[in-house]
Amino acid sequence: MAKKKTVRPARRDAERRLRQTDRLSRVLRVLQLIQGRGRWNAAGIAAELECSERTVFRDLQVLEMAGIPWVFEEVAQCYRVRPGWQFPVMNLTDDELLGQVTATVIAGAKGLRVGTGSRPATSKMAATLSAERQQLLEDAEQLVSVLDLKLADHSRSNEIIRTIQWALLDNKQLSGQYGSPYQESPVRVTLHPYRLCLAQQAWYLVARPVDEVRPKTYRVTRFKSLRALGAIADVPDQFDLKGYFGNAWGVFRGADTFDVELLFSKDAAPLVTETVWHSTQQVKQHADGTATLTFQVDGLEEILWWVLGWSGRVKVIAPRQLKELVIGQLKQAISMNQK
Repeated sequence: MAKKKTVRPARRDAERRLRQTDRLSRVLRVLQLIQGRGRWNAAGIAAELECSERTVFRDLQVLEMAGIPWVFEEVAQCYRVRPGWQFPVMNLTDDELLGQVTATVIAGAKGLRVGTGSRPATSKMAATLSAERQQLLEDAEQLVSVLDLKLADHSRSNEIIRTIQWALLDNKQLSGQYGSPYQESPVRVTLHPYRLCLAQQAWYLVARPVDEVRPKTYRVTRFKSLRALGAIADVPDQFDLKGYFGNAWGVFRGADTFDVELLFSKDAAPLVTETVWHSTQQVKQHADGTATLTFQVDGLEEILWWVLGWSGRVKVIAPRQLKELVIGQLKQAISMNQK
């Protein structure tokens, strides 16, 4: 009896592209090292890139096939690219290079980190530059930092974010388990993804459930699992993210619109007016040092928690509903802390 042939599932296009990108990034990093001022042999390159020496030799072969003239210097015992050789120079200004480094640093910040594309892109760019401009990139990356953004913890959601990104690019539906704090257990959802956005210190997916007519907002960290389907996503050409969120204070738009007026104390006024908190914000400074901020918001739940953060230094002038919500929460806080 003939042995049944095992059929292996085809590798997903997204995974294949990711592997290709990782390999290309590593090859270009090898080029960057041997073009630099350091002395790099196979063992040193392997340790730097956390790969095997065999992988380094394969990457050097790729560079050779690409027409990059490298040699091994016997005296220095290191690899070098022929002096004076470089890729065609990209026409980027120093400000544009600084902007790329800043984007790379921000993209890699704890909590914000999404995928691995920004740093490899910077490495590829560096490989096309002169030694002087490569040094500019290296210096800038050492001098720019992102600290303590207080973002939601996305460390366990990198694969889900990548899945969302590729589904959006490939226009595919998504399916997975979503855990809402308002439900006892995770529910299965099948979605038409519209947009991925960073708002209110977390990543959110705007998507329409296949059995509903309106999109919803999903917090990415609440997905327990997620995968792209073969089915095409139905995304309206006219969808506008700003129009979807309207005048929501954050990411959840209420049904009713309110004109909010807040009076901040003298000590709080300089602090609160340093930041634009909402697109509708208007500021009026008073002679006594206090300041009035006005907003037009859709829904009060999200702005309520922001106002409570200024407790003791802000007075709600309008609307009455917001004032009652603030008083109610403060009474509850006093009651909890007196026990």
